[in-house]
Amino acid sequence: MLTYDFEHIDGPIYEYLYRCIKNDILSGKLKPDEKLPSKRMFANNNGISTITIQNAYDQLISEGYVYTKKRKGYYVANLEGVMRPVAAEEVHYDIELPKSEDVEYDFSRNGINPDNFPFTVWTRLSREVMSIRKDDLMTISPPTGVRELREAIVEHLKSFRGMLVDPNQIVVDAGTEYLYGLVIQLLGKNRKFAIENPGYRKLTWIYRQRDVECRFVSLDENGMTVDGLEESGADVAHICPNHHFPTGITMPAGRRHEILSWANEKEGRYIIEDDYDSEFRLERKPIPTLFSVDGCEKVIYMNTFSKSLTPTIRISYMILPVHLANRFYREMFFYACTVSNFEQYTLAQFISRGYFEKHINRMRLYYIRQRRKIIDVIRSSDLGEECRIIENDSGLHFLVQLDTELPDLTVEERLQEKGVKIRALSDYYFTEENTRQHCFIVNYSNLNENEVLQVMELIRQTLNEEDCDNTF
Repeated sequence: MLTYDFEHIDGPIYEYLYRCIKNDILSGKLKPDEKLPSKRMFANNNGISTITIQNAYDQLISEGYVYTKKRKGYYVANLEGVMRPVAAEEVHYDIELPKSEDVEYDFSRNGINPDNFPFTVWTRLSREVMSIRKDDLMTISPPTGVRELREAIVEHLKSFRGMLVDPNQIVVDAGTEYLYGLVIQLLGKNRKFAIENPGYRKLTWIYRQRDVECRFVSLDENGMTVDGLEESGADVAHICPNHHFPTGITMPAGRRHEILSWANEKEGRYIIEDDYDSEFRLERKPIPTLFSVDGCEKVIYMNTFSKSLTPTIRISYMILPVHLANRFYREMFFYACTVSNFEQYTLAQFISRGYFEKHINRMRLYYIRQRRKIIDVIRSSDLGEECRIIENDSGLHFLVQLDTELPDLTVEERLQEKGVKIRALSDYYFTEENTRQHCFIVNYSNLNENEVLQVMELIRQTLNEEDCDNTF
């Protein structure tokens, strides 16, 4: 007869009983086809109700550990060949995880200072959405995102970028990486994609993972060239005309029209306009987007809230030309939007009530002061005379060119040993034509003066090591 200790248990009795019998079956204490006690006998022997026994048996039956014979009772199922769980409370497998870099100073990425996020407003809007939009939160979002958010984006782009867009041209999803995948499916994997050289390396990883052929097109002082595009044989040009990463180049209006003319010359050519940090053109108004001057439906516009709000929200969007929007609704309607309704409705309220515009204006002023402050610290440091700052009046990074003969990789490695992570411009070239040597990227959005002073001193020490190397 099965007996168990019911004196000290946590949770419902039937769950405890279910676990006890299950463990006895898995451990072999209860053999295959062995008959279990009847509900009444089991209940009387253990001082519990027959309903408790019934619930435990039903759960075991539903999971396949127990079966019944009509009018004969309950029996242990034959689990021969079924993998037995490990008895230990923890398991450890030989899974190789990417190594995390433990550094004290990280200039390689932009961070968001929590003090700059509008938590109070966001929390209040979130509560409103939870209390007022209950039915909407339980309704499946369209594949392009909830209309209220798309309409809010339309109004924002109209006032901020002078763009006239139909809400049904907009596709909202979780991150531009996911949107790139949708574009590939819309245009076809047989297209050749032109990537700026130097450029954003993650683009090539994403495209190549989807079996897309990438061609690398070098830049001049105005950005990607039409001659380079022609030589590459590409069908699609992926560009950041407003503020190129990592050089900081802003493509002038003349070059933009040249790129548009290239796209119009042949059927099937397109431009992906990545406007990733357009809100932070700090000194002057943004140049009109390619999308807004495109009269031939050749431009796919992309933007994200990662820079303007925070990367952790993971909300990005793209605007499709009309014929591609129609193709999306015909051929890709089965996709689900990857952003929760809760976040979409909250962001929609944040934009439509004017909080987003206020936040952008406040952050623009903050970044103007932050940029000047960091540049002043660099220029006034002991390294100031040994470096040159190369900046554009937009975006959240600039370049520092060091006066050194050390290879860029050597500088990076030596600084890494000192607890500093910094990336050289040469790291972002896809070919060997590193035309601008010894330039390093400073992402300044979440730096403070003391950190910058410390890093400048560490860089100075590293450059002095070069003189020691040359001495011997």
